Amino acid sequence: PLTTELNLFMKRFYSVSDFYKNKFGCKVYKISLDAGCTCPNRDGTKSFGGCIFCSGSGSGDFAADKNLSIAEQIIQAKQRVLSKNKDGKFIAYFQNFSNTYGNPSELSQKYNEAIAQEDVVGISIATRPDCLNNEILNEIAELVNKTFVSIELGFQTSKTESIEYIRRFFSNEEYLLAVKKIKSISEKIHVVTHLIFGLPNETEKDMLNSVKFVVDAKTDGIKIALLHVLEGTDLAIDYKNNAFSCLEMEEYFKILGKALKIIPKDVVIHRLTGDGPKKILIAPLWTAQKKVVYNAMNKYFDEINLLQGSD
Repeated sequence: PLTTELNLFMKRFYSVSDFYKNKFGCKVYKISLDAGCTCPNRDGTKSFGGCIFCSGSGSGDFAADKNLSIAEQIIQAKQRVLSKNKDGKFIAYFQNFSNTYGNPSELSQKYNEAIAQEDVVGISIATRPDCLNNEILNEIAELVNKTFVSIELGFQTSKTESIEYIRRFFSNEEYLLAVKKIKSISEKIHVVTHLIFGLPNETEKDMLNSVKFVVDAKTDGIKIALLHVLEGTDLAIDYKNNAFSCLEMEEYFKILGKALKIIPKDVVIHRLTGDGPKKILIAPLWTAQKKVVYNAMNKYFDEINLLQGSD
């Protein structure tokens, strides 16, 4: 749910809040679920340990308890946000690890269990571009006939050196192919691409090039996150060894403002920052207070008179 400050800020571009309201006619809240998946970067198929920034939960630190059934997870997740979304609907968000990586039939059962729950109006499936074989895409194609479907692709950056550093283990070309494969299944599938700003040794130009890359690939939505350093990650080791520093608040806002100006008006902005779990967040600590961050971000964009599409 959006605070007053965030609501004000999100009017500057095509926000996910407005996208959902236009599509469903009401407020929609994403609830994080755990399908029990892993990742080819963790099970040894491509690597062990995951991407360098990824926490032990596979970026699903706010997901429901994986030991529960999908239906039970949804009940649990709804209870947590009940006071914030009393009359709204929900998107079932399979968030952590790679949620198309596993037995297609078993995953399909979980997808369908999710969309069968009361007030669930769609499904969002987070995954990697290299985890979309024909079998799982055929299962997802069946979902399109039943509900709203979004596939979120972890991409993070288009810079070759950064791809190697973060241990992404798939190429930019594989991302482009994944977007084409998804759209060949159905143009109705809403493709969201994840980007990270502030990766070590990336310049402002590098970050904006990544934005241009995914826009040119015809992504339908973009999630931008600031790099977070979390306990238990290999990135944390490099940070503690002073191998890099994190972006400061205004530095991040400046790059973000330039990014928003080159994103087309019809591309949905799903996120403009991120909030790593406070109990394992090492840096940047200024991100821990979400309300403060959005107030400061709104003030900064007021000062530069940011309007999407302006010069």
